[in-house]
Amino acid sequence: MIQFQCDYNEGAHPLIIKRLTETNMEQTVGYGEDPHCEKARRLIKQACQSDNADVHFLVGGTQANTTVIAHILRPYQGVLAATSGHINVHETGAIESTGHKVLAIPTEDGKLTAKQIDEAMQAHIHEDGPEHMVQPGMVYLSFPTEIGTIYSHDELKAIRTVCNKYDLPLFVDGARLGYGLCSPECDLTLPQLAQLADVFYIGGTKVGALFGEAVVIMNEALKRDFRYSIKQHGGMLAKGRLLGLQFATLFTGNLYFDIAQHAIDEAMRIKAALQAKGIGFLIDSPTNQQFPIFTDTQIATLSEHFMLSLWQRIDEEHTAMRICTSWATKSESTDALIRAIENL
Repeated sequence: MIQFQCDYNEGAHPLIIKRLTETNMEQTVGYGEDPHCEKARRLIKQACQSDNADVHFLVGGTQANTTVIAHILRPYQGVLAATSGHINVHETGAIESTGHKVLAIPTEDGKLTAKQIDEAMQAHIHEDGPEHMVQPGMVYLSFPTEIGTIYSHDELKAIRTVCNKYDLPLFVDGARLGYGLCSPECDLTLPQLAQLADVFYIGGTKVGALFGEAVVIMNEALKRDFRYSIKQHGGMLAKGRLLGLQFATLFTGNLYFDIAQHAIDEAMRIKAALQAKGIGFLIDSPTNQQFPIFTDTQIATLSEHFMLSLWQRIDEEHTAMRICTSWATKSESTDALIRAIENL
């Protein structure tokens, strides 16, 4: 069975395993204050072209989202997000468990717009007694989104402008950041993202690491006491060097982006095969996640040899499935899937 249902099926890039083995018996201080974490911070700052960035390492995406959002918001505030946003649908109420509400905005393509954020703020301001309602206190978006779409540079600049208008911190979930930045349709760079976001994170779990997310804080006002928030939310790994070493490896040379590009190349091959077969899509995704709409018969045929993820039932005979490639997808696995698609 060849698995295409997600982008975290494998362990870690071989270079990371090699470095973990080489340094296994080293003695270092804990909690992210070791030389490996310092090196990773330095390399990430260089990649972001910002000496002023604060870089912190956490284990997973839900942990990163919960910690950042709880750190930023006042007790009476909530976070604006797309209805399909990860914090709204796939985190078991993690944000709500911290006492904050996810203020979800419906979208067709998974992307918030500057206009929607402005309208949400105006609606709150003009409430009859807004203090009786949860106050929007920040904006959360994903790059790429949960359905594989990406924001253009202009779209993010417009969102930045409206966030400035209402003094809303902008937080970008980058669990699949490498795949978004390597998309053929992406006109955004990592340094540009660092200029536009107040906080974002660089996903490692889905892009070559065993585990780990690098939270990058750009807004000076949000940097204070963030390590307290990490600790309070159970995110301070005693053996923090395991995170730092992984990100130091990924950001040595161009490894992070090279392996992300591989995933995009494989996804675009699969997308082309689906298009050639005349199979439609739930959404036009330019990233490593593809959402073809198959008949039930086609799904049954593919499921004999491939594991895909059920995404959304379309009608009585059709279902949108998710096909994911990753840094570790083998070209021969892609070849096999393409042959199966051609024979449907």
